[in-house]
Amino acid sequence: MTAFETFHQAQRQRVSDGQCYPLCFDCRSPQPLMIVLWPQLGDFDSLEYAFWLQRESEKIQALHLQVRAVGIGNRQAGQRFCEFTGFPADWLYLDPQAELHQQVGLYPGLRLKLPGLSAAQAAGVNLMLMCAGVGSPGTIKEVLRGYTGDRSAPQLIADEAVIQASPLPPLKGRLFARAGGTGFQRPFELATLRLRNMGEVLSHWQTYVPDASLLTQRGGTFVYGPQRQLLYEHRDRGLLGFAKQMARPLEFLDSLPGLRPRPSPGDPSRV
Repeated sequence: MTAFETFHQAQRQRVSDGQCYPLCFDCRSPQPLMIVLWPQLGDFDSLEYAFWLQRESEKIQALHLQVRAVGIGNRQAGQRFCEFTGFPADWLYLDPQAELHQQVGLYPGLRLKLPGLSAAQAAGVNLMLMCAGVGSPGTIKEVLRGYTGDRSAPQLIADEAVIQASPLPPLKGRLFARAGGTGFQRPFELATLRLRNMGEVLSHWQTYVPDASLLTQRGGTFVYGPQRQLLYEHRDRGLLGFAKQMARPLEFLDSLPGLRPRPSPGDPSRV
């Protein structure tokens, strides 16, 4: 069975109304479709991926790309996630036991057997090891990029924005401009956003992580064309590895065959 056949048959609870539906029950054909399987909704990758989807919302709309995300957690976690990130609750479905992740063969993360520990405790230790790069290629490099900055990545915080990243005091966006300039990812800019995400999750840990035994499970991205042919696939290999190019995680959308911006009905440029 292909991944799409698995997705097509799956029914999961939708965050917006709490009802169970097939993932694609309201997807319009022949518009392209992107299905994102996230780790725990309190995971760095899930929160950061949602940030990029919101940031690139105009591009997604121009491509007429339908997005459906499946995260590990319950409805309470999903509601909190959508409230914090602004991700549409109609687009988010829940898989409390990561069954879809397992069915399509996504990386379960480091699973060292640790005698004397519960499944949740062992997962916590394995997650810490993954944060240190064990069984998680590229994580250390990506963590460091958040601190050192990246001139190949766009500016992430507007000059007029105010960022609440506990335990730091409120930070104005222009602080990063003074320290490093504008128009690219400045030193400590991404690290500050990640600190904000971490503060949010730790402050609501029981909400975001109802089952800690699944902490190490990784996600994946699948994009399908109008005829539901596979256009793109990325399977996460570690923490902070939800894209092939983390500097611009959704840049791949610009080069996919058959995925081009289309004028909306009524647009005078429409032929």
